[in-house]
Amino acid sequence: MDEKTKYLYELRAKIIKAAAHPSRLFILDKLKEHEYCVCDLTEMLGFDASTISKHLSVLKGAGLVKDEKRGLKVYYSLTKPCILNMMRCIDKSIEENAKKNLGMIS
Repeated sequence: MDEKTKYLYELRAKIIKAAAHPSRLFILDKLKEHEYCVCDLTEMLGFDASTISKHLSVLKGAGLVKDEKRGLKVYYSLTKPCILNMMRCIDKSIEENAKKNLGMIS
């Protein structure tokens, strides 16, 4: 593998790693609806604001979300809604695996 190809795969892995946490997947899923402030996400997830901010920082570092400060609140929105295509693909795989496993039990 040449250096350019290796770098591309490293960048892809960074994005996948950023999304690879249940709370961050939830956040990405919620942000498809509309933007949310940290306080809203804190209430939805039931974690403290610092934990939610850390998750958002990871997503922002991967370029998946952006933030906008308005007064005392910071609002987050998706920058790459296409990441949800990956989640739909994963959901389809989960569903197919479940059907396959049920068939094995019957």
